[in-house]
Amino acid sequence: MRKNIKLTAFAAASAALALGLTACGSSSDPSSTKADGGKTDESKPLVIAASPSPHADILNFVKDKLAAKEGLKLEVKEFTDYVLPNTATEQGQVDGNYFQHKPYLDDFNKKNGTHIVPVVNVHLEPLGLYSKKVKALTDIKAGQTIAVPNDTTNEGRALQLLAANKLITLKDGVGTSAKLSDITDKKGLEFKELEAATVPRALNDVDAAVINGNYALEANLAPAKDALVLEKAEGNPYANFLAVKDGKQNDPRIQKLAKLLNSDEVKKFIEEKYQGSVIPAFGTPAA
Repeated sequence: MRKNIKLTAFAAASAALALGLTACGSSSDPSSTKADGGKTDESKPLVIAASPSPHADILNFVKDKLAAKEGLKLEVKEFTDYVLPNTATEQGQVDGNYFQHKPYLDDFNKKNGTHIVPVVNVHLEPLGLYSKKVKALTDIKAGQTIAVPNDTTNEGRALQLLAANKLITLKDGVGTSAKLSDITDKKGLEFKELEAATVPRALNDVDAAVINGNYALEANLAPAKDALVLEKAEGNPYANFLAVKDGKQNDPRIQKLAKLLNSDEVKKFIEEKYQGSVIPAFGTPAA
């Protein structure tokens, strides 16, 4: 039985923050890992925040099958949004996280003044366009509504997918920062902006939706089979990676986890479990 601790929200009260810091090693604990390179107690569990699927699934494979031989104690905390894993990492409530890609992290750090950095790439989740009302891309017509994620990087990524498949036209040069206002030709389509995690639940209410790979898997969608169209893997900048607060990269426990996440065993697990819906991204620089 999985013993993950699922956290869907953190209380804003200072008491809750203090509790989280106590559980994961406060700044007054001399054996905890500090951003300034302080002593690390390698016998303590390494606590990693992750989206439930595929991130937590991959981490739990490492925890159950590989960690013991490296002397690593791994604890996985599941989060169901794209904000709390980074704030928990910044505040020291967890030792690191595994849920995001570089464009999202760069935007998050800029907007929030956080200091999260990539350690090692693990996998790619191709973004896809899904529908319960049409069977093919050519069935999408003027007057229909498409839902897209509302956070900066994933909305831009979604719009690029739609533009690449000629459903819309974008201004030249907008790249992954594209917004709805950058659409020069909507071709009669309407758009609904939603938090990424809620987009799958809107499939019954819209004609089509652009859904992140992890949320598609959680909604029992098989990207390689169910998507009308998927992002291409070649040259894709959206590899998901293990990340930490700057200064913790050399924590021996982080280094052990990074090695295991890029192991042949994890590569085989990803390929066999996800059948092309999630793709190993080993060997690509994370930073």
